[in-house]
This record gives sequence, structure tokens and C-alpha cells, in this order.
Amino acid sequence: MSNTLPRAVIAAEDAKFCQHHGFDFSAMEKALAHNETSERIRGGSTISQQTAKNVFLWPERSYLRKGLEAYFTVLIELLWGKKRIMEVYLNSVEWGPGIYGADAAARKNFGVGADRLSPTQAARLAAILPSPLKWRAKAPGPYVRKRSGKIGAAAGTVRRTGMDTCID
Repeated sequence: MSNTLPRAVIAAEDAKFCQHHGFDFSAMEKALAHNETSERIRGGSTISQQTAKNVFLWPERSYLRKGLEAYFTVLIELLWGKKRIMEVYLNSVEWGPGIYGADAAARKNFGVGADRLSPTQAARLAAILPSPLKWRAKAPGPYVRKRSGKIGAAAGTVRRTGMDTCID
């Protein structure tokens, strides 16, 4: 897989992915503050935390699951390294109904492998990750088009500023 999709996902989901050690405490604090005043819940989980949940745990929100998620996050950060965490994340996350794996998502949506995604296609895939059963990368609606444009621009910044050095 080329770095186009990981860059877009870093831009969309976890800008400090290469800098933190599994937890982005400032993102958690922002999510907590937001959630105290809003009905729309915002998550503060890193890609590492999401990988731990997707691979080892269940989706239900509970303190038990969050505790186990923290434990597994520490383990995968210590044992796998960032490149492997990103690879496992991109291949374990659901990209649409019954679509798992970055290559399957790229082929289903754009007819190319994950190694051949354009920056625009990668940004569209990253844009649907919060709600892959609701949003579409192929023939996206206005919200996904707008979101993917922002992600595409941010992915360029990720590349130019070296925020992706851990996935090279």
C-alpha cells in the first residue's frame, strides 16, 4: 500500500499519530469538553486505540472495554510500532457494509488497489471512516465531498511537514 491512504487517515483521524505513544491526552480533553456541552458525541481515541478495539475487543461503550483498550494500546505501541499499527488499522476497520481492508475498499469504490489510490480517492475513503455504513466514498454526498477536500489539503500538510515519518 502506498502512503497516500495512511497520510489521509492521519490527517482525518489522528494528526499526532507519529508523535504520541498511543494516547493523545489533549484530544481526549477536547472531546470531553465538547461532549459536556453537545448532544453529538465526539471521540478522542487515537488510531492506536481504535486498532486495539477493532482487533481485540468489542464495539460496545463501557468502562471495562475502555480499560482493556488502554491495556492493549500500550501493548501494541510497545510491540508493533507505528507502521504495523497503521497497517492493521487500515485492514481491520470497516469501510462499508461487509467491506474490510483498505485494498477491498479501494477496489470496491474506485476499481484500483490501495497501492494505486490517488490523493483524492484516499481522502474520500478517510472521510467516510467515522460512519462508513452511512457515507459513501464513491459518488459522495455534499458533506463527504467537503470533508474529503479538507482531508486532502491536510494530508498534503502531513506529507510536507513530516507528520508521517513513522509510516515510511
